[in-house]
Amino acid sequence: MKTALITGAARGIGLATARTLLDRGWNVALLDRDEAQLFQAVRDLGEGVAVVADVSDPAQVEDAWDQVSQHFGRLDALVNNAGVADFGPIAETTFDRWRTVMATNLDGPFLMTQAFTSMLAADGGGAVVNITSISGLRASTLRVAYGTSKAALAHLTLQQAAELGELGIRVNAVAPGPVNTKLAMAVHTDDIRAAYHDAIPLNRYGQESEIAEVIAFLVSDAASYVTGQVLAADGGFGATGIGLPSLRG
Repeated sequence: MKTALITGAARGIGLATARTLLDRGWNVALLDRDEAQLFQAVRDLGEGVAVVADVSDPAQVEDAWDQVSQHFGRLDALVNNAGVADFGPIAETTFDRWRTVMATNLDGPFLMTQAFTSMLAADGGGAVVNITSISGLRASTLRVAYGTSKAALAHLTLQQAAELGELGIRVNAVAPGPVNTKLAMAVHTDDIRAAYHDAIPLNRYGQESEIAEVIAFLVSDAASYVTGQVLAADGGFGATGIGLPSLRG
């Protein structure tokens, strides 16, 4: 039975991905630093292994490796989904705020992939999926740290794919567009949501389960010749310019 490790799995896209892979017969380890929410998620799922760790801490990443090794002894897929958001003007983004975002969004996928490379390669190769964002593909105001971290993660994906392919490890990224997560619901005001709808050909936010399906494809054997790609699941947001409201009118 194949095994996946998903970071940031206590909620949102990570939890939806865990549910999707469990439904397809995978073993799943759910990793998060929010212990209470993580154990609640595992209870709600009825299966899966909880791994409490902060992906930005090398010592905790090493401990996570020990736990996954002890529970499963193998790893076929790593989903680097853990992330934090920080929105604000450049002038108000302190270095501490900058580093907090980079530590989780960029250092985390670097540390996790590096730590689990040997386990992923052990059975002929596995798959890594890094969760970036449309904010890493096109700039937006108030997202200097978040957008930059996600753009860097997209390039880290290419670096990992280029080097780890020789080990049989495929590395891809998914760049979600606006998705109805709790985070988005909390920070996207009505006017922001309306602006996104005006710029998205599908004229709606995505669902967590829709992003999970893309991730599930990339870790599956169906994507066995796909590596080094950044796949936007964004309702067409990245493909359009301006004028959709006028067209619809």
